[in-house]
Amino acid sequence: MSLVGMKDLLSRAEKGKYAVGSFSIANMEMIMGAIKAGEELKSPMILQIAEVRLNHTPLCLIGPMMIAAAKNAKVPVSVHLDHGITIERIKEALEIGFTSVMIDGSKHTLKENMKLTKEVISEAKKYNADVEAEIGRVGGSEDGSENLSALCTGVNEAKEFYAQTSVDALAVAIGNAHGVYLEKPELNFDILDKINKSVEVPLVLHGGTGISEDDFRKCISLGIRKINIATATFASVEENVRRLYEQSQKVDYFELHQAEIEGAYLNVKRHMLIFGSQNKA
Repeated sequence: MSLVGMKDLLSRAEKGKYAVGSFSIANMEMIMGAIKAGEELKSPMILQIAEVRLNHTPLCLIGPMMIAAAKNAKVPVSVHLDHGITIERIKEALEIGFTSVMIDGSKHTLKENMKLTKEVISEAKKYNADVEAEIGRVGGSEDGSENLSALCTGVNEAKEFYAQTSVDALAVAIGNAHGVYLEKPELNFDILDKINKSVEVPLVLHGGTGISEDDFRKCISLGIRKINIATATFASVEENVRRLYEQSQKVDYFELHQAEIEGAYLNVKRHMLIFGSQNKA
């Protein structure tokens, strides 16, 4: 139980043919709500925060809180830096005790991405931490500041990338996008199937908000073992808080605190049930 490595969680997910939810948080209440869902469902889980969010939530403050929550949880929890961009921030996360980091080199050429990923893997080994990388390009952007078009992962690129890096988890682009989908996402399951059959590494799906339950389950059947959820949880927290203020003219701070916890809990629980990770702790 408690704080574990990402690689171990995804290895177990591969054997059980389910996916582990990797849930973005922004404050203590969201951490508490996510852990509450995991403990209730007896589900393994990953707590994560993306580098672009650190302007709002400093890593030096939220990082130790995430580690403490994982260590005290009754279920296995990995703590992950999502979409790491700079080596400086990745090193900071590793020093704090994060059990995994993602290096997002998807904007670079394949050769540059592999070089950067190898550098991060070398650094992470010093801390016995795992590394996730991305090839292709997931649409949108983590903080909504850009509207990047999706660039599907090439099967041969995936094979070469994994052969050269032996990365612990590989995020793929199959028509998925960060943020809110403006229309129904059209996922390329054929590419996902071919990648899954070509590389022996747990695959990761970013941009989970807005994907249907059926599509989630199909992705899991085709090798997706880690699914990132961010926007849906932030929205659930906001909606729960707004509902509280609509129901009462005056809100006590601790009612607000509880509403945030509940908003995160509801969304994390819903996705854990879709991903089939309940009773896998």
